[in-house]
Amino acid sequence: MVNTILQQLIYHTQQAVKALYDSDIPENQLTIQETRKEFEGQLTIVVFPITRFSKKSPEVTGAEIGAYLKEQLPELAAFNTIKGFLNLSLSDAYWTDVFKTHIIGESFGKFPSNGSKVMVEYSSPNTNKPLHLGHIRNNLLGYSVAEILKAYGYEVIKANLVNDRGIHICKSMLAWQRWGNGETPESSGLKGDHLVGKYYVQFDKAYKQEIDELMSQGFSEEEAKKQAPIIREAQAMLQRWEAGDESVITLWKLMNGWVYAGFEQTYDRLGVDFDKYYYESDTYLLGKDIIQEGLDKGVFFRKADNSVWIDLTGDGLDEKLVLRGDGTSVYITQDLGTAQLKYNDFQMDESIYVVGNEQDYHFKVLFLIFQKLGKPWASGLFHLSYGMVDLPSGKMKSREGTVVDADDLMDEMYQTAKKRTEELGKTEGLSDTEKEYLYHIIGMGALKYFLLKVEPKKRLLFDPNESIDFQGHTGPFIQYTHARIKSVLTKGAYSLDTPLVMPATLASSERDLIQLLYNYPVIIEASAKEFSPAQLANYCYEVAKQYNKFYHEESILKADEEELRVFRLHLSSATARILAGGMKLLGIAVPERM
Repeated sequence: MVNTILQQLIYHTQQAVKALYDSDIPENQLTIQETRKEFEGQLTIVVFPITRFSKKSPEVTGAEIGAYLKEQLPELAAFNTIKGFLNLSLSDAYWTDVFKTHIIGESFGKFPSNGSKVMVEYSSPNTNKPLHLGHIRNNLLGYSVAEILKAYGYEVIKANLVNDRGIHICKSMLAWQRWGNGETPESSGLKGDHLVGKYYVQFDKAYKQEIDELMSQGFSEEEAKKQAPIIREAQAMLQRWEAGDESVITLWKLMNGWVYAGFEQTYDRLGVDFDKYYYESDTYLLGKDIIQEGLDKGVFFRKADNSVWIDLTGDGLDEKLVLRGDGTSVYITQDLGTAQLKYNDFQMDESIYVVGNEQDYHFKVLFLIFQKLGKPWASGLFHLSYGMVDLPSGKMKSREGTVVDADDLMDEMYQTAKKRTEELGKTEGLSDTEKEYLYHIIGMGALKYFLLKVEPKKRLLFDPNESIDFQGHTGPFIQYTHARIKSVLTKGAYSLDTPLVMPATLASSERDLIQLLYNYPVIIEASAKEFSPAQLANYCYEVAKQYNKFYHEESILKADEEELRVFRLHLSSATARILAGGMKLLGIAVPERM
């Protein structure tokens, strides 16, 4: 609900309490919300806080406040009181004015620049294997949050910190050296990230064999893991990389190049992009200046072995190592340095890290350190934590046997979309190229919507078949609704320039649809402030559902009067525009026809 009517209701309710009960009620004690669907009305005032001024029952208090408001507000057509809730029905004239004045305009739902800058960091893959199902949720969340913030008026930088160094990279490199026989993406026909991932798996198999052999010789499992020749060789390779050994660096660049080419194909297919890449190979030595700054300020302390720590026990956490005794970095050292680097590069007001909930503790510590260091930008740091994605067992086989590959999942979504769409006969009159595009956007729309409609913090179970349902709470249902509206507009020869005459009265489904559409800017604002694509996703579903109710209850093309037909076409067009705009912010394309 747009602010003006809310502001009027708040003001006049305060005036009613003053006039009727000679009391002042603070604005923060008034609650006005949308009326629940089972009751008549569009807005509801919660009466209970007012009864302490009226000294009367909630029903009597509600009736008295309602009568006062009806006298003061011409927009108020009727009211009813149910227990402690005063339900208000706004007049059809109010809603038709809202539609004509606000919703029908092309600028509706668009926000001016708010002068703030935000960085959203997401994806953050390792360059030793392909992207997997967890990365898909990460990428979709990060991209959508960035797009929603951009729509809300932020200047947005989409960043990707690539973990391109470390022992895991050396494992793939060593395995390729041993067993690759010069194999390349071109010679194998594999995407580069899949090829490198193949050798990571091969390393792991050889490593496990060596561990088993050592344990059979009497080594403990822990000792066998340390002494296995292949892991010691990988560690030696990492040391040579850190020392700048030319042959190791050359191999590292070659194999990382293969992975980057593979990632780009996956990102393109997923529909996500980035403005800035950071690489751990460039940032892993950063942070030592911050450690010294913390020591100088007394935020950190040294132990006898020369290691540097911070004591967070007073904050309900524990002591945390920030630099090893030999002067080498730990993970948080790098994160401290990288965060400072990002701020130096962009001076953003806010920085959002899209990272799984297994890192919740890490980010609590990281942000607390910056606060204790007195960094002025520390208050703008936020960890967008999300839960894991599970698949029903047996639904998909992963290439590596442990995690579901992103490319495999997208292939399955395309095939499922193709099968379901053809079964329902939704491709009539489309060329082969148009069909392929339709299968792609329906498959991706199903995947994206299913993952984004759930609040990020929740763990979720993703079923590819359940996600592609043209009648359920799914992306394809919203996509099909958009295509249905476009078909209506084509058949009705609709033009935005056609003069609009508003009807004197509205059908309930028209009024409800206008009310929903009017909430679009409020939903964008709430989604931006809470970094929650789920709010926008569920809103789009509610709009699609309400439009279908309107479509089935009211004749559009065969309306009784021409002016009514034109109004309903304008209402349909506004719905399509808001659905397309909302879905675009989720990274989901909507078809013009199907």
